[in-house]
Amino acid sequence: MPHSDSSDLEPDSSHALHPTIREEVQDLMMSSDNDTVHVPPPHLAARFSRSSNLRRKSSATSSRRNSLSSHHSSRSSRSAHGGPCSTHIAQHLRRASIIETRKARLADRAAHAEQVRLRAALAKAAPRASTSSEERALAAKQAREKFLAQVAANCAEEVKRAKKVAEDTREKKAAEHLKLKEDMIERLAEAEKRRLLQQQIQRRPRTATLPSVEERKVLIRSPRNESEAAKVIQKAWRNSKRRSIVSDFLELGLTLENIQKTSFEDVGSLLSQDKVLETTTKVLRIYGLQDNDSDLTGESTATRTFLSAFLVLGHPAQVLSQEGEQEKDLIEKAKNALLCFDTVVVNPSLSPSANQLELLSDAYTSFQTAFTAWKDRDSSVLLDTMLAQFVELDAIWQTVKNDKEGLVSEDYREGIQHNQTLLLVRLKRLAGPDRAMKMITAAVRKSRKAKGKKEPVGDVRPRAASIPSADATAPTLTPMEASVSDIDVDTPEPGNRKATSLLPDNRTIMHELAINKEYRIDTKPKMDMRENAIQAVSANMRQGFESGHGDLFIVAMAETIREKLLSLVVPGKSLHTLISDSLDTEMIANQVKMGAFSYQQFFTFMNSLLPKICAPVRDAEVKALADDQTEDPIERLAKLNYVVDLLSVDHANFSLQMNAPLLIKEAIGYEQRCFANTVGGQTLKRTSKWWSEAKRKTEEEIVRRSGRDQSTPANRATSDKIYIQGLVDLAIGVTEWREVDIPETLELDRSRISRMRVDILHMVVISAILLTAKNLMRRDVRSQWKEQAQRMWDLPFTDGQAFIAAIESRYALPPNTKTQLSGTTERILLDGRNRQVSHPVVKVLLQKIKAHVYTRLSASSADERVKAASSASQVLSSGGLAEFVVQIGAMVDELQRVADVDREAHGKWYDDVIKAVNQEDVSGA
Repeated sequence: MPHSDSSDLEPDSSHALHPTIREEVQDLMMSSDNDTVHVPPPHLAARFSRSSNLRRKSSATSSRRNSLSSHHSSRSSRSAHGGPCSTHIAQHLRRASIIETRKARLADRAAHAEQVRLRAALAKAAPRASTSSEERALAAKQAREKFLAQVAANCAEEVKRAKKVAEDTREKKAAEHLKLKEDMIERLAEAEKRRLLQQQIQRRPRTATLPSVEERKVLIRSPRNESEAAKVIQKAWRNSKRRSIVSDFLELGLTLENIQKTSFEDVGSLLSQDKVLETTTKVLRIYGLQDNDSDLTGESTATRTFLSAFLVLGHPAQVLSQEGEQEKDLIEKAKNALLCFDTVVVNPSLSPSANQLELLSDAYTSFQTAFTAWKDRDSSVLLDTMLAQFVELDAIWQTVKNDKEGLVSEDYREGIQHNQTLLLVRLKRLAGPDRAMKMITAAVRKSRKAKGKKEPVGDVRPRAASIPSADATAPTLTPMEASVSDIDVDTPEPGNRKATSLLPDNRTIMHELAINKEYRIDTKPKMDMRENAIQAVSANMRQGFESGHGDLFIVAMAETIREKLLSLVVPGKSLHTLISDSLDTEMIANQVKMGAFSYQQFFTFMNSLLPKICAPVRDAEVKALADDQTEDPIERLAKLNYVVDLLSVDHANFSLQMNAPLLIKEAIGYEQRCFANTVGGQTLKRTSKWWSEAKRKTEEEIVRRSGRDQSTPANRATSDKIYIQGLVDLAIGVTEWREVDIPETLELDRSRISRMRVDILHMVVISAILLTAKNLMRRDVRSQWKEQAQRMWDLPFTDGQAFIAAIESRYALPPNTKTQLSGTTERILLDGRNRQVSHPVVKVLLQKIKAHVYTRLSASSADERVKAASSASQVLSSGGLAEFVVQIGAMVDELQRVADVDREAHGKWYDDVIKAVNQEDVSGA
């Protein structure tokens, strides 16, 4: 290869020469002699013969030994060693490789730097999130600030409390200092008064011949001008008028000794005289206890308040209902007021000092404040009592106002209006006209709302029931209630069906309807008995199915449901035909016999039928029955029977609502026929025994009250009195009664009388506990603790602490009072658990209820009944039964209706019993 070619191989033109150089190198390598063995020099041979483990280990991929230029260099050196061209080519290739490697490395570094720059920019642009340490530091700071704020608040509260204690102590010391100062001023004023009085009393000298009056006249200085003379005359006139008024007041004899010696009625009439009121008003006015520009009403009230002090001190037993702390404070302040007043008016010729007038004014103001507070509390009790009386009269009027045939409303109208007018006048006088009218309106509205007809929730009219047309002359009745005269009383209802049914028998319905015109059948009393009967029937059905006789039970249940459903629909209608055909007894019996009866189809049919018959108010029960997918057919049949019974009750109540007037007219006659069929020709032994006992008690009471004198009708044991005595003894009691205690004539009222006796037991027990608490706490026994009584009503008689807690929920009991009340409560509750009357308070309360109920039931005329009803609230409240005035009044009304229906329906049987008892008494005598 020429030298000129090698000189042209510069670094700048290496890329263009690379293909040519490579071809030349390849040609040289290919043209080498294969037969010639080239032996390297010794120093090169030694280099190639080195151990492999002494070789330098290969470095990274970027090392020059592993590069392509190094490979070409070593290869070219082995193949063409020593040539100048090969050396130059190897150097050129190595330099090119090194440059390319560095360029690649720099490019990688530039790319890495760009990535780092981008990540730094992104990190800088992104929002900085708080680390966990920063969060903990922030939370610690907030907790520290909260703790410091709490400490500051506690310190502020302590400082405030300390300031308040210091201020109270300072005010207390200032008040004590002021009181000592006033006492000192009062003592100095008394001393000054005594000194002046001593100076005014000039003793007559022993050697003097002129009387003291003439001496005083000589000492009087004459006025120097007309102004002084006018002042002297005015002062003398005022003193003369004052002496005249005080003398007139002293002539009345209003002293504490005279008031105590006179009866309370005479004192009341004396203090209500116009002369006494006018004279007292003048006395109070001249001493500055009344303003001259006050109105007449204010003067009259202030005067009566002042005169009330004489009544409070002279007759405290008649004026004050109890001896509480408020009453003691009132007595003490009334005594101070009268003592100051006596000090002022004791000598009319002397003018009272300014200190005396100031003491009188303070004492009178204190008494007036205490009297107003006591009157407000006592007036609240009086207002409640009179409102209860007014409401009771209104309830009586609401009961009898619609009775046009018997003219009962005309008999009651005059008496009720007269008593309500008196009560209205007293209420207006005590509470003011506007407030009295508002209270009366609210009380009457509340009473009428409570006693009004309770409308059921929702629509209770069955969808399948028929409504009589407006132009019908008589109501359309279903066969069940078609005519009470057509009911066959000789055929009793089946025992099982009567037990499992929620409907009472026809006689009970007619009896309850005669007592209460708004009577509706209630399912609650028979729920427990019905559940027990259903469980018994279900058990029998299960035994029948297990023994292989379940077919008979299925047919019987289907027949029962069919009869109940047919009684709920109108004959001839589509539903009646559907039920009659689908629930045919013979068809069901054949299906059961052949094994083709399907419970699923039967329940599906009932689920589709019941919504068409039931009332809208029963949609929830019907839907629950349809949604119930219990696999046990016996349980589903029991639930179905229960829903059908509910539909029967709704249908019966709707029929009673539509046909009540017709049924009420024939209720007495129907009861007479049923009772005659039940009794037959038998003797009423229980009724005779009950009448004999009532007659004996009535005669003993008459003898105890008036002796043997029976000349007046009031002292005779009439049949009405005997009947009322027996009815009261039967209903008003707490002990358990036996089966033979109830007479045959009152057999239908057995559950009613049992409920009344339980209510009486609760009344006397709760009233005894509340009365004991009132006496221990020195509260007015007439006050009504209705909230506590309502809470105690639902408490069992085994938990005495619950009764105490009911009282403590409103009134704080001192430890000693609580201990005494707890002991008394346990003894009273023991009587309640044993249903006996051994505690004295319980005995008294039970006797008061009996006497009150007997008095109201035995009232014969309308005036007597109105009078007894108007005084019921006052009598019961004063006797410790203020919380149960309304309940006892309702009980009296119910017993009155029971007595009227019983005597009208069983009158002829009572006549026979009376004759038999009288004959026994005559034969025994």
